[in-house]
Amino acid sequence: MSTEPTSTEAMTLDNSSNTHDPNTPQVDTDPDAPRIGVLTSGGDAPGMNGAVRAVVRSCLARGAHPYAIMEGWAGAVSGGDAIKEMGWSDASGILAEGGTIIGTARCDEFREYEGRHRAVLNLVRNGIDRLVTIGGDGSLSGSEEFQDEWPQHIRELRDEGEISDEDARRHEYLRVVGLVGSIDNDLVGTDMTIGADTALHRIIDAIDHISSTAASHQRTFIIEVMGRHCGYLPLMSAVAGGADYVFTPENPAGPGWQEDMCSKLLAGRAAGRRESMILVAEGATDQDGEPITTQNVADALREGTGEDPRITIPGHTQRGGSPSAYDRWMSTLLGYAAVQELVKAGDDFSPCVLGVRHNRVTRIPLTRAIKRTRSVKAMIAAGDYTAAQQARGSSFSTMLEVNEILSAPPVDITIADDAKRVAILHVGGLAPGMNTAARAAVRLGIARGWRMLGVDGSWSGLMDGRVRDLTWSDVEGWAFHGGAELGTRRAIPTVEQFYEIGRAIERNRIDALVIIGGLNAYLAVQHMTAERVRYPAFKIPMILVPASIDNNLPGAELSIGADTALNNAVWALDRIKESAAASRRCFVAETMGRRCGYLTLMAAMATGAEYAYIHERNFDLADLDKDAKRMRRAFEEGRRLFLVVVNEEVSAHYDREFLASVFEAEGQGLFDVRDSALGHLQQGGAPTPFDRLLATRLVYYALKHLAEQFDADDHRAVYIGMIENDIEARPVESMSADLDSENRRPIEQWWLELLPVLSAVSLEHSDTPLADVSISLAEPVPADGE
Repeated sequence: MSTEPTSTEAMTLDNSSNTHDPNTPQVDTDPDAPRIGVLTSGGDAPGMNGAVRAVVRSCLARGAHPYAIMEGWAGAVSGGDAIKEMGWSDASGILAEGGTIIGTARCDEFREYEGRHRAVLNLVRNGIDRLVTIGGDGSLSGSEEFQDEWPQHIRELRDEGEISDEDARRHEYLRVVGLVGSIDNDLVGTDMTIGADTALHRIIDAIDHISSTAASHQRTFIIEVMGRHCGYLPLMSAVAGGADYVFTPENPAGPGWQEDMCSKLLAGRAAGRRESMILVAEGATDQDGEPITTQNVADALREGTGEDPRITIPGHTQRGGSPSAYDRWMSTLLGYAAVQELVKAGDDFSPCVLGVRHNRVTRIPLTRAIKRTRSVKAMIAAGDYTAAQQARGSSFSTMLEVNEILSAPPVDITIADDAKRVAILHVGGLAPGMNTAARAAVRLGIARGWRMLGVDGSWSGLMDGRVRDLTWSDVEGWAFHGGAELGTRRAIPTVEQFYEIGRAIERNRIDALVIIGGLNAYLAVQHMTAERVRYPAFKIPMILVPASIDNNLPGAELSIGADTALNNAVWALDRIKESAAASRRCFVAETMGRRCGYLTLMAAMATGAEYAYIHERNFDLADLDKDAKRMRRAFEEGRRLFLVVVNEEVSAHYDREFLASVFEAEGQGLFDVRDSALGHLQQGGAPTPFDRLLATRLVYYALKHLAEQFDADDHRAVYIGMIENDIEARPVESMSADLDSENRRPIEQWWLELLPVLSAVSLEHSDTPLADVSISLAEPVPADGE
């Protein structure tokens, strides 16, 4: 089926204000229909185009009139052709483009009252009194001042005779919604800003590429990372890229940092590391406020180690190029939500920023967002580094601690003979990031004084005695490789094999199991837990860490590997769209995921697909007939490409090939149809930065939970996961409450709420008016003292 609401769903929605075809560019027949302007300001960021596209098309879907204000505030000041009404096709083909198609520029005139006065006049002349501004904190603060001044400008323009009394009455107030487009990820109160994930991809690509030449020559590279006054990019790049040392603004280097850095790098070389990476934030300082540059670091290394390091500055490559999958679908969600806010905004509307918390949109008062963001710099200047780090979010503080552990060679750590013996194994299908999780488990476990064991070949390897010690140097480089160095198998042990597994646990004196894998791993541990009375060897802690490209694991909104698979699918679909551009073609592409439609829906949103068919939403021949006729109508009106994305187990009757045949029959030669399964390329390649960070964070929590069990002499089996950004452990015995066992997916799936968003931005023709479908908002981060 298409992603429109079914008839049953539509009955529950308020359609009272929507009587138009939702995806056809609107004719100005309703003088009261809101006119919404969108502009991009400040530095460009990958994903801005996705937000612009979503604003334009969501406006059309809701009966509003979208206007692009070209070149940011400069376009508002200039007026004329710089303020352009947008139609559906104006936002076509831009989702995968970097930068911003509507331009951005500095505007000194807008900083002056007279410039803002002209901007108000130009907006009112176009009937615009609602704005979506996409930019950094400087752009957003300018938007706030502009909204505050607006009524005064309106009164003055009326008195000057520039606008009529009726215009002054109709446009008495301005409503502003801000979206943060900034690779720095520096807005307090949102987990991610538009462009930050793509910038992280660029940095990690550079580190991965540099590491091979660095290892060849046993050389140190010093890399300058963007971020100005925010250390998100350098810190997360250090964790995801395996750097030895990192300088961030929120954690200024103390006295003697030169000696500390040199001793740490020398210890790493002694432990077997061939290359060293040092990341320096462009705004890094020491605790006296003196800048620390890449040249300062290089000079210190030459003096302290005698080595001649190399300096690399990726520069603006960090914010260029095609956006990552996340920056495409999340910017689409934010643009959609911004329109919903503005369409229903009243005269008492307060300016706000829409950010992201826990993969949900959150609404933050604009004044508070800017104030709290700028307060971080003051905290650093005052020497309150803990407060500055906490302001960046709990994960920032955690990652500072984790990076210190992962990067520090175990110079002073001796593993006692009676140390706890913790075995790591993979179970289930391959998921990129499994190696990252295993590496983190080994290094974090050694830091706790445990003996870490690796099991090659899943349960069969355990039964066959393929168990080996893993040291700090054994896992060097694992974090950056695809595949699974320990191997993985899908098989669930039979009851007859439980005896051999129990004997292997006893023979290897295993005190706990850390099992990184998919649903078969969860089911295996569930069965083993039920047999503990018969097999006392199973009475040890067993910790399940979610790793599956299907993203179908209970108690985990995101699994290790899903982001990499999504980016791989998006890469393939982008190529498919390019191959089809030379002809009139419908392409039906099948993604993995079994009966979980996560990859399908997210890939469809990230590539601008028109239809997404998933197992979670039933469809029949009547739906297919409706979709096929809509497709034909689109080609008759000039469309050259139609992309359909299908879940691999979408239906027992209507698979990818059947859908392709239905569409081809409807085409009758008007367009041709091709179909293909993306296949196992979705499982391949190095893990994305997100998957490396997720794996590290989940394992950090898993071992923390395991330490608590050891201290309490406990032996629970638990599965851990991130639910709304909080990581928690749940007992395996209660797994049935989270799992739809028949369809092998969680009972509650947060991403299904995004179905209406795809309908709004992808379907140019629809027979069902798009209702006022508001997505749920996450709770905003409390203000200080609340």
